[in-house]
Amino acid sequence: MTDFEFLNKMAAQVRRDVIRMVHRPSSGHPGGSLGCADFFTALYFDVLRADPKHFTMDGTGEDLFFLSNGHLSAAWYSVLARRGYFDVKELSTFRLLNSRLQGHPTPAEHLPGIRIASGSLGQGLSVGCGAALAKKLNGDSHLVYTLHGDGELQEGQIWEAALFAAAKGIDNLIATVDYNGKQIDGPVDTVVGLGDLKAKWLAFGWDVLETNGNDMPALVKTLHEAVEHTGKGKPVIILMRTQMGMGVDFMVGNHKWHGKAPNDEEFAKAMAQLPETIGDF
Repeated sequence: MTDFEFLNKMAAQVRRDVIRMVHRPSSGHPGGSLGCADFFTALYFDVLRADPKHFTMDGTGEDLFFLSNGHLSAAWYSVLARRGYFDVKELSTFRLLNSRLQGHPTPAEHLPGIRIASGSLGQGLSVGCGAALAKKLNGDSHLVYTLHGDGELQEGQIWEAALFAAAKGIDNLIATVDYNGKQIDGPVDTVVGLGDLKAKWLAFGWDVLETNGNDMPALVKTLHEAVEHTGKGKPVIILMRTQMGMGVDFMVGNHKWHGKAPNDEEFAKAMAQLPETIGDF
């Protein structure tokens, strides 16, 4: 049975980690990381079938996850460390010179949990397709997960991969869109609107689910439902509504916090709103 009390405490700690991580170097992307803290927590602590103590680059015999919108690295690093992929103390090196925890993840740093570089947007779904096909060819019944930003869907490569996945019946792939309606230049609808996103993915031949990404029970339920939808001839996508900056009142719903680190005063205000639940690094 899912321990929602633990998951909510962990997500709260991840948000605290994120603010501390981006504040120290005065660099990072807190908005989306705060919004997706629940997703990363649910995925790694309740859904993903993977062994952090025996990480391999090829991921044979385990579920794989690829972060396509790599600027959410702070939240991902936090969850990887909290899950046991590397020492939690290493989070204090985020974005510092010679750190393995670069602003955008890269396998060149040999950090457990990281299999691809994800700085340029739009590439993660293509990688997910390739990894999922490889699992099919190798007779590996495990699944491949990806996460994307809604602004990232303005990249043409996303839709090429979407066509390919449906055409080839890649039904061991679960993609998720962080649908917060914000990107670095402002509201997504005023930059390049996405229109009826559910209808688009349905038209591209995907099985589409929707959920509230900041409601842990709803999110966990949807993730498990997505797993049940695999193996039925279609790739699966979850349109996950979140709030950018979730957990910090002056960041919530504000695109200006997409890629802005808090100053000392803002840091103090944010930390006062984020309880230490598991223990700081």
